[in-house]
Amino acid sequence: MNIVILNPSFGDNFVRVARWAAKSRGRVQRHPEYLLTAAQVLIDTGHNTHFVEAAARNFTVEESIETTVALKPDLLVMHATTPSIYADIEQARIIKEKTRCKAVFVGQHATAEVDNTFEIGRGVVDYILPREYDYSLRDLANGIADDKNLGLCWLRDGKVVKNMPRPDIDVNELPFPAWQLIQPQWYPDGGKKFPFLTLMTGRGCNNACTFCRDPQLMYGYKLRNRRADLVVAEMEHDLKLHPQIREIMFETDTFAAERQHVMDVCNLIIAKGINKRISWSCNMRVNTDLDLLPLMRESGCRMLMTGFEFGTDENLRVIRKGGVSVDMAHRYSEEAHRLGFTIHGCFMIGAPGETRESARKTIDFAKSMPLDTIQITGVASYPGTSLYKWAKEHNYILAKDWRDWLTPTGEQRTLLSYPQFSHKDIDEHIDIGLKEFYLRPKQMWRMLVSINTMGDLLRKLHGFKAFVDYFAQKCLRVFKGRRLNNAPQTKFLHRVPRLQTAASSRNLTPVG
Repeated sequence: MNIVILNPSFGDNFVRVARWAAKSRGRVQRHPEYLLTAAQVLIDTGHNTHFVEAAARNFTVEESIETTVALKPDLLVMHATTPSIYADIEQARIIKEKTRCKAVFVGQHATAEVDNTFEIGRGVVDYILPREYDYSLRDLANGIADDKNLGLCWLRDGKVVKNMPRPDIDVNELPFPAWQLIQPQWYPDGGKKFPFLTLMTGRGCNNACTFCRDPQLMYGYKLRNRRADLVVAEMEHDLKLHPQIREIMFETDTFAAERQHVMDVCNLIIAKGINKRISWSCNMRVNTDLDLLPLMRESGCRMLMTGFEFGTDENLRVIRKGGVSVDMAHRYSEEAHRLGFTIHGCFMIGAPGETRESARKTIDFAKSMPLDTIQITGVASYPGTSLYKWAKEHNYILAKDWRDWLTPTGEQRTLLSYPQFSHKDIDEHIDIGLKEFYLRPKQMWRMLVSINTMGDLLRKLHGFKAFVDYFAQKCLRVFKGRRLNNAPQTKFLHRVPRLQTAASSRNLTPVG
């Protein structure tokens, strides 16, 4: 079968496979490791498999469609997101009209909103593969009957049929992602050595944060680590396939959650000398066993992407960030800094019960630690998460339509708004935090002296450009808003630019 996996276009710098789909404040792009793992499963099964990376390459909609149509798919697989769902369906409709292919939707939004996706995609979406879709997609391509394919959602006589879920995949059976179908240079990120690749050391998570989509929707509340020898073999494979890469990012949410796994991976990296060829980075929690840090550093770990999240223990408890505290975060950051790690801190504003005082504490908390870079976002409440359900029940979500998840320029939109702390308060404190952190003379000096190579300089320039571009776009939106507000008899409806779709013109149920 001829299969095309399409990561569709949806405006410049739209990050489709990130934890929240939007134009990121850091103007980064994320590698589609899950899509390419599924692609390799299909390739290994003997199917002629193509991957069209229209998102990261900033294709126009027309280029996205034309490139896909030229490949003449029998089966079209599309990764859909919440804000782009109408545009995704419209692209699929055009491609189907030109090729007569079947359309399959995957990803977190389609998983959370199976019925609604079929409804607004009536006549376009043939199948939805919720949760882990690697083997369901393989069986679909292999011609397994619809009613026999575990995990498949499909239509029978116009009604949605949801087959029995497929058991969690044994991650040690999965192939390495089909990185041969992309170029690492397509994925800029000011925080990583460029170019780089990502690597999933496992799937699932042992934690239950209310806002986090992947454990709740895709991979479950049990961390399934791959064997250490497979993790290291994938690193060697990546270096052979793309010798130009300078870093590998372990993108697993909780790489260091299991002590023995970390020790086995690090010791094997050292034994094979990979730490002398390339650096690696990973996502971390502050309740990591600090005794692991020296070994991680020895094995080539450069940067720790750390979810500090909030500056009060109360906010951490509210979002169920289990087993962590502000004091623990301070100890972790001091030890990591002492050992020479680069530390990137991830923070959020807008937890349930947030106030100006607690938001201020998060900003001061970020500034109090020896961090090299940070990101601050509004708490995202995506369909299918417990936070989304809670917020809808209490009428705290501003969005009335899936398109409302983005600003008109494609930035992440703050959608939670509380009586005591509005969405405007959240946005204000995000900007205050970013400015106060990065515009301190001490921080600017820290970033300046950390430049040791031309690659470091280029990464810093990318980050600086992203910082300036974000605030320039923000000022432009404010200026335009004031002009519109002052214009007589002018009405303006904020909407993300989008294709007109048959679904949207029918005004079908847009949310939940």
